[in-house]
Amino acid sequence: MKIKSLDHFVLTTKCLEKCLHFYHDLLGMRVEEKAGRYALFFGAAKINIHQKPAEFLPAAEHPQSGSLDFCLVVEDDIEALQQELAGKGAAIELGPVERHGARGRMKSIYLRDPDGNLVELCHYETL
Repeated sequence: MKIKSLDHFVLTTKCLEKCLHFYHDLLGMRVEEKAGRYALFFGAAKINIHQKPAEFLPAAEHPQSGSLDFCLVVEDDIEALQQELAGKGAAIELGPVERHGARGRMKSIYLRDPDGNLVELCHYETL
């Protein structure tokens, strides 16, 4: 077997409105709602949103809000992105800092979504 790519993951939120504001208004993801199920789309992947643990089955054994730590690749220069997010009122927790990701060296900034999930935004460039 050879895994090709990530399709989606599930994020459990305590407040749908704040969650959608963060991912749509701050990070620019597209929001879709179908039959009461919400999803955020970016690139060739998506994040399914659950408003309570194990809202849709099957689910993770111990789903809870604020337990994720994930990294998203951005096209933008990380310093310019940091300024854009600060202009929108986002609190940057750390960065820009150099890191090593799946494709090599990158620059990252870290922020937290309204549930406390750690969201790393990275940009691959020649450092």
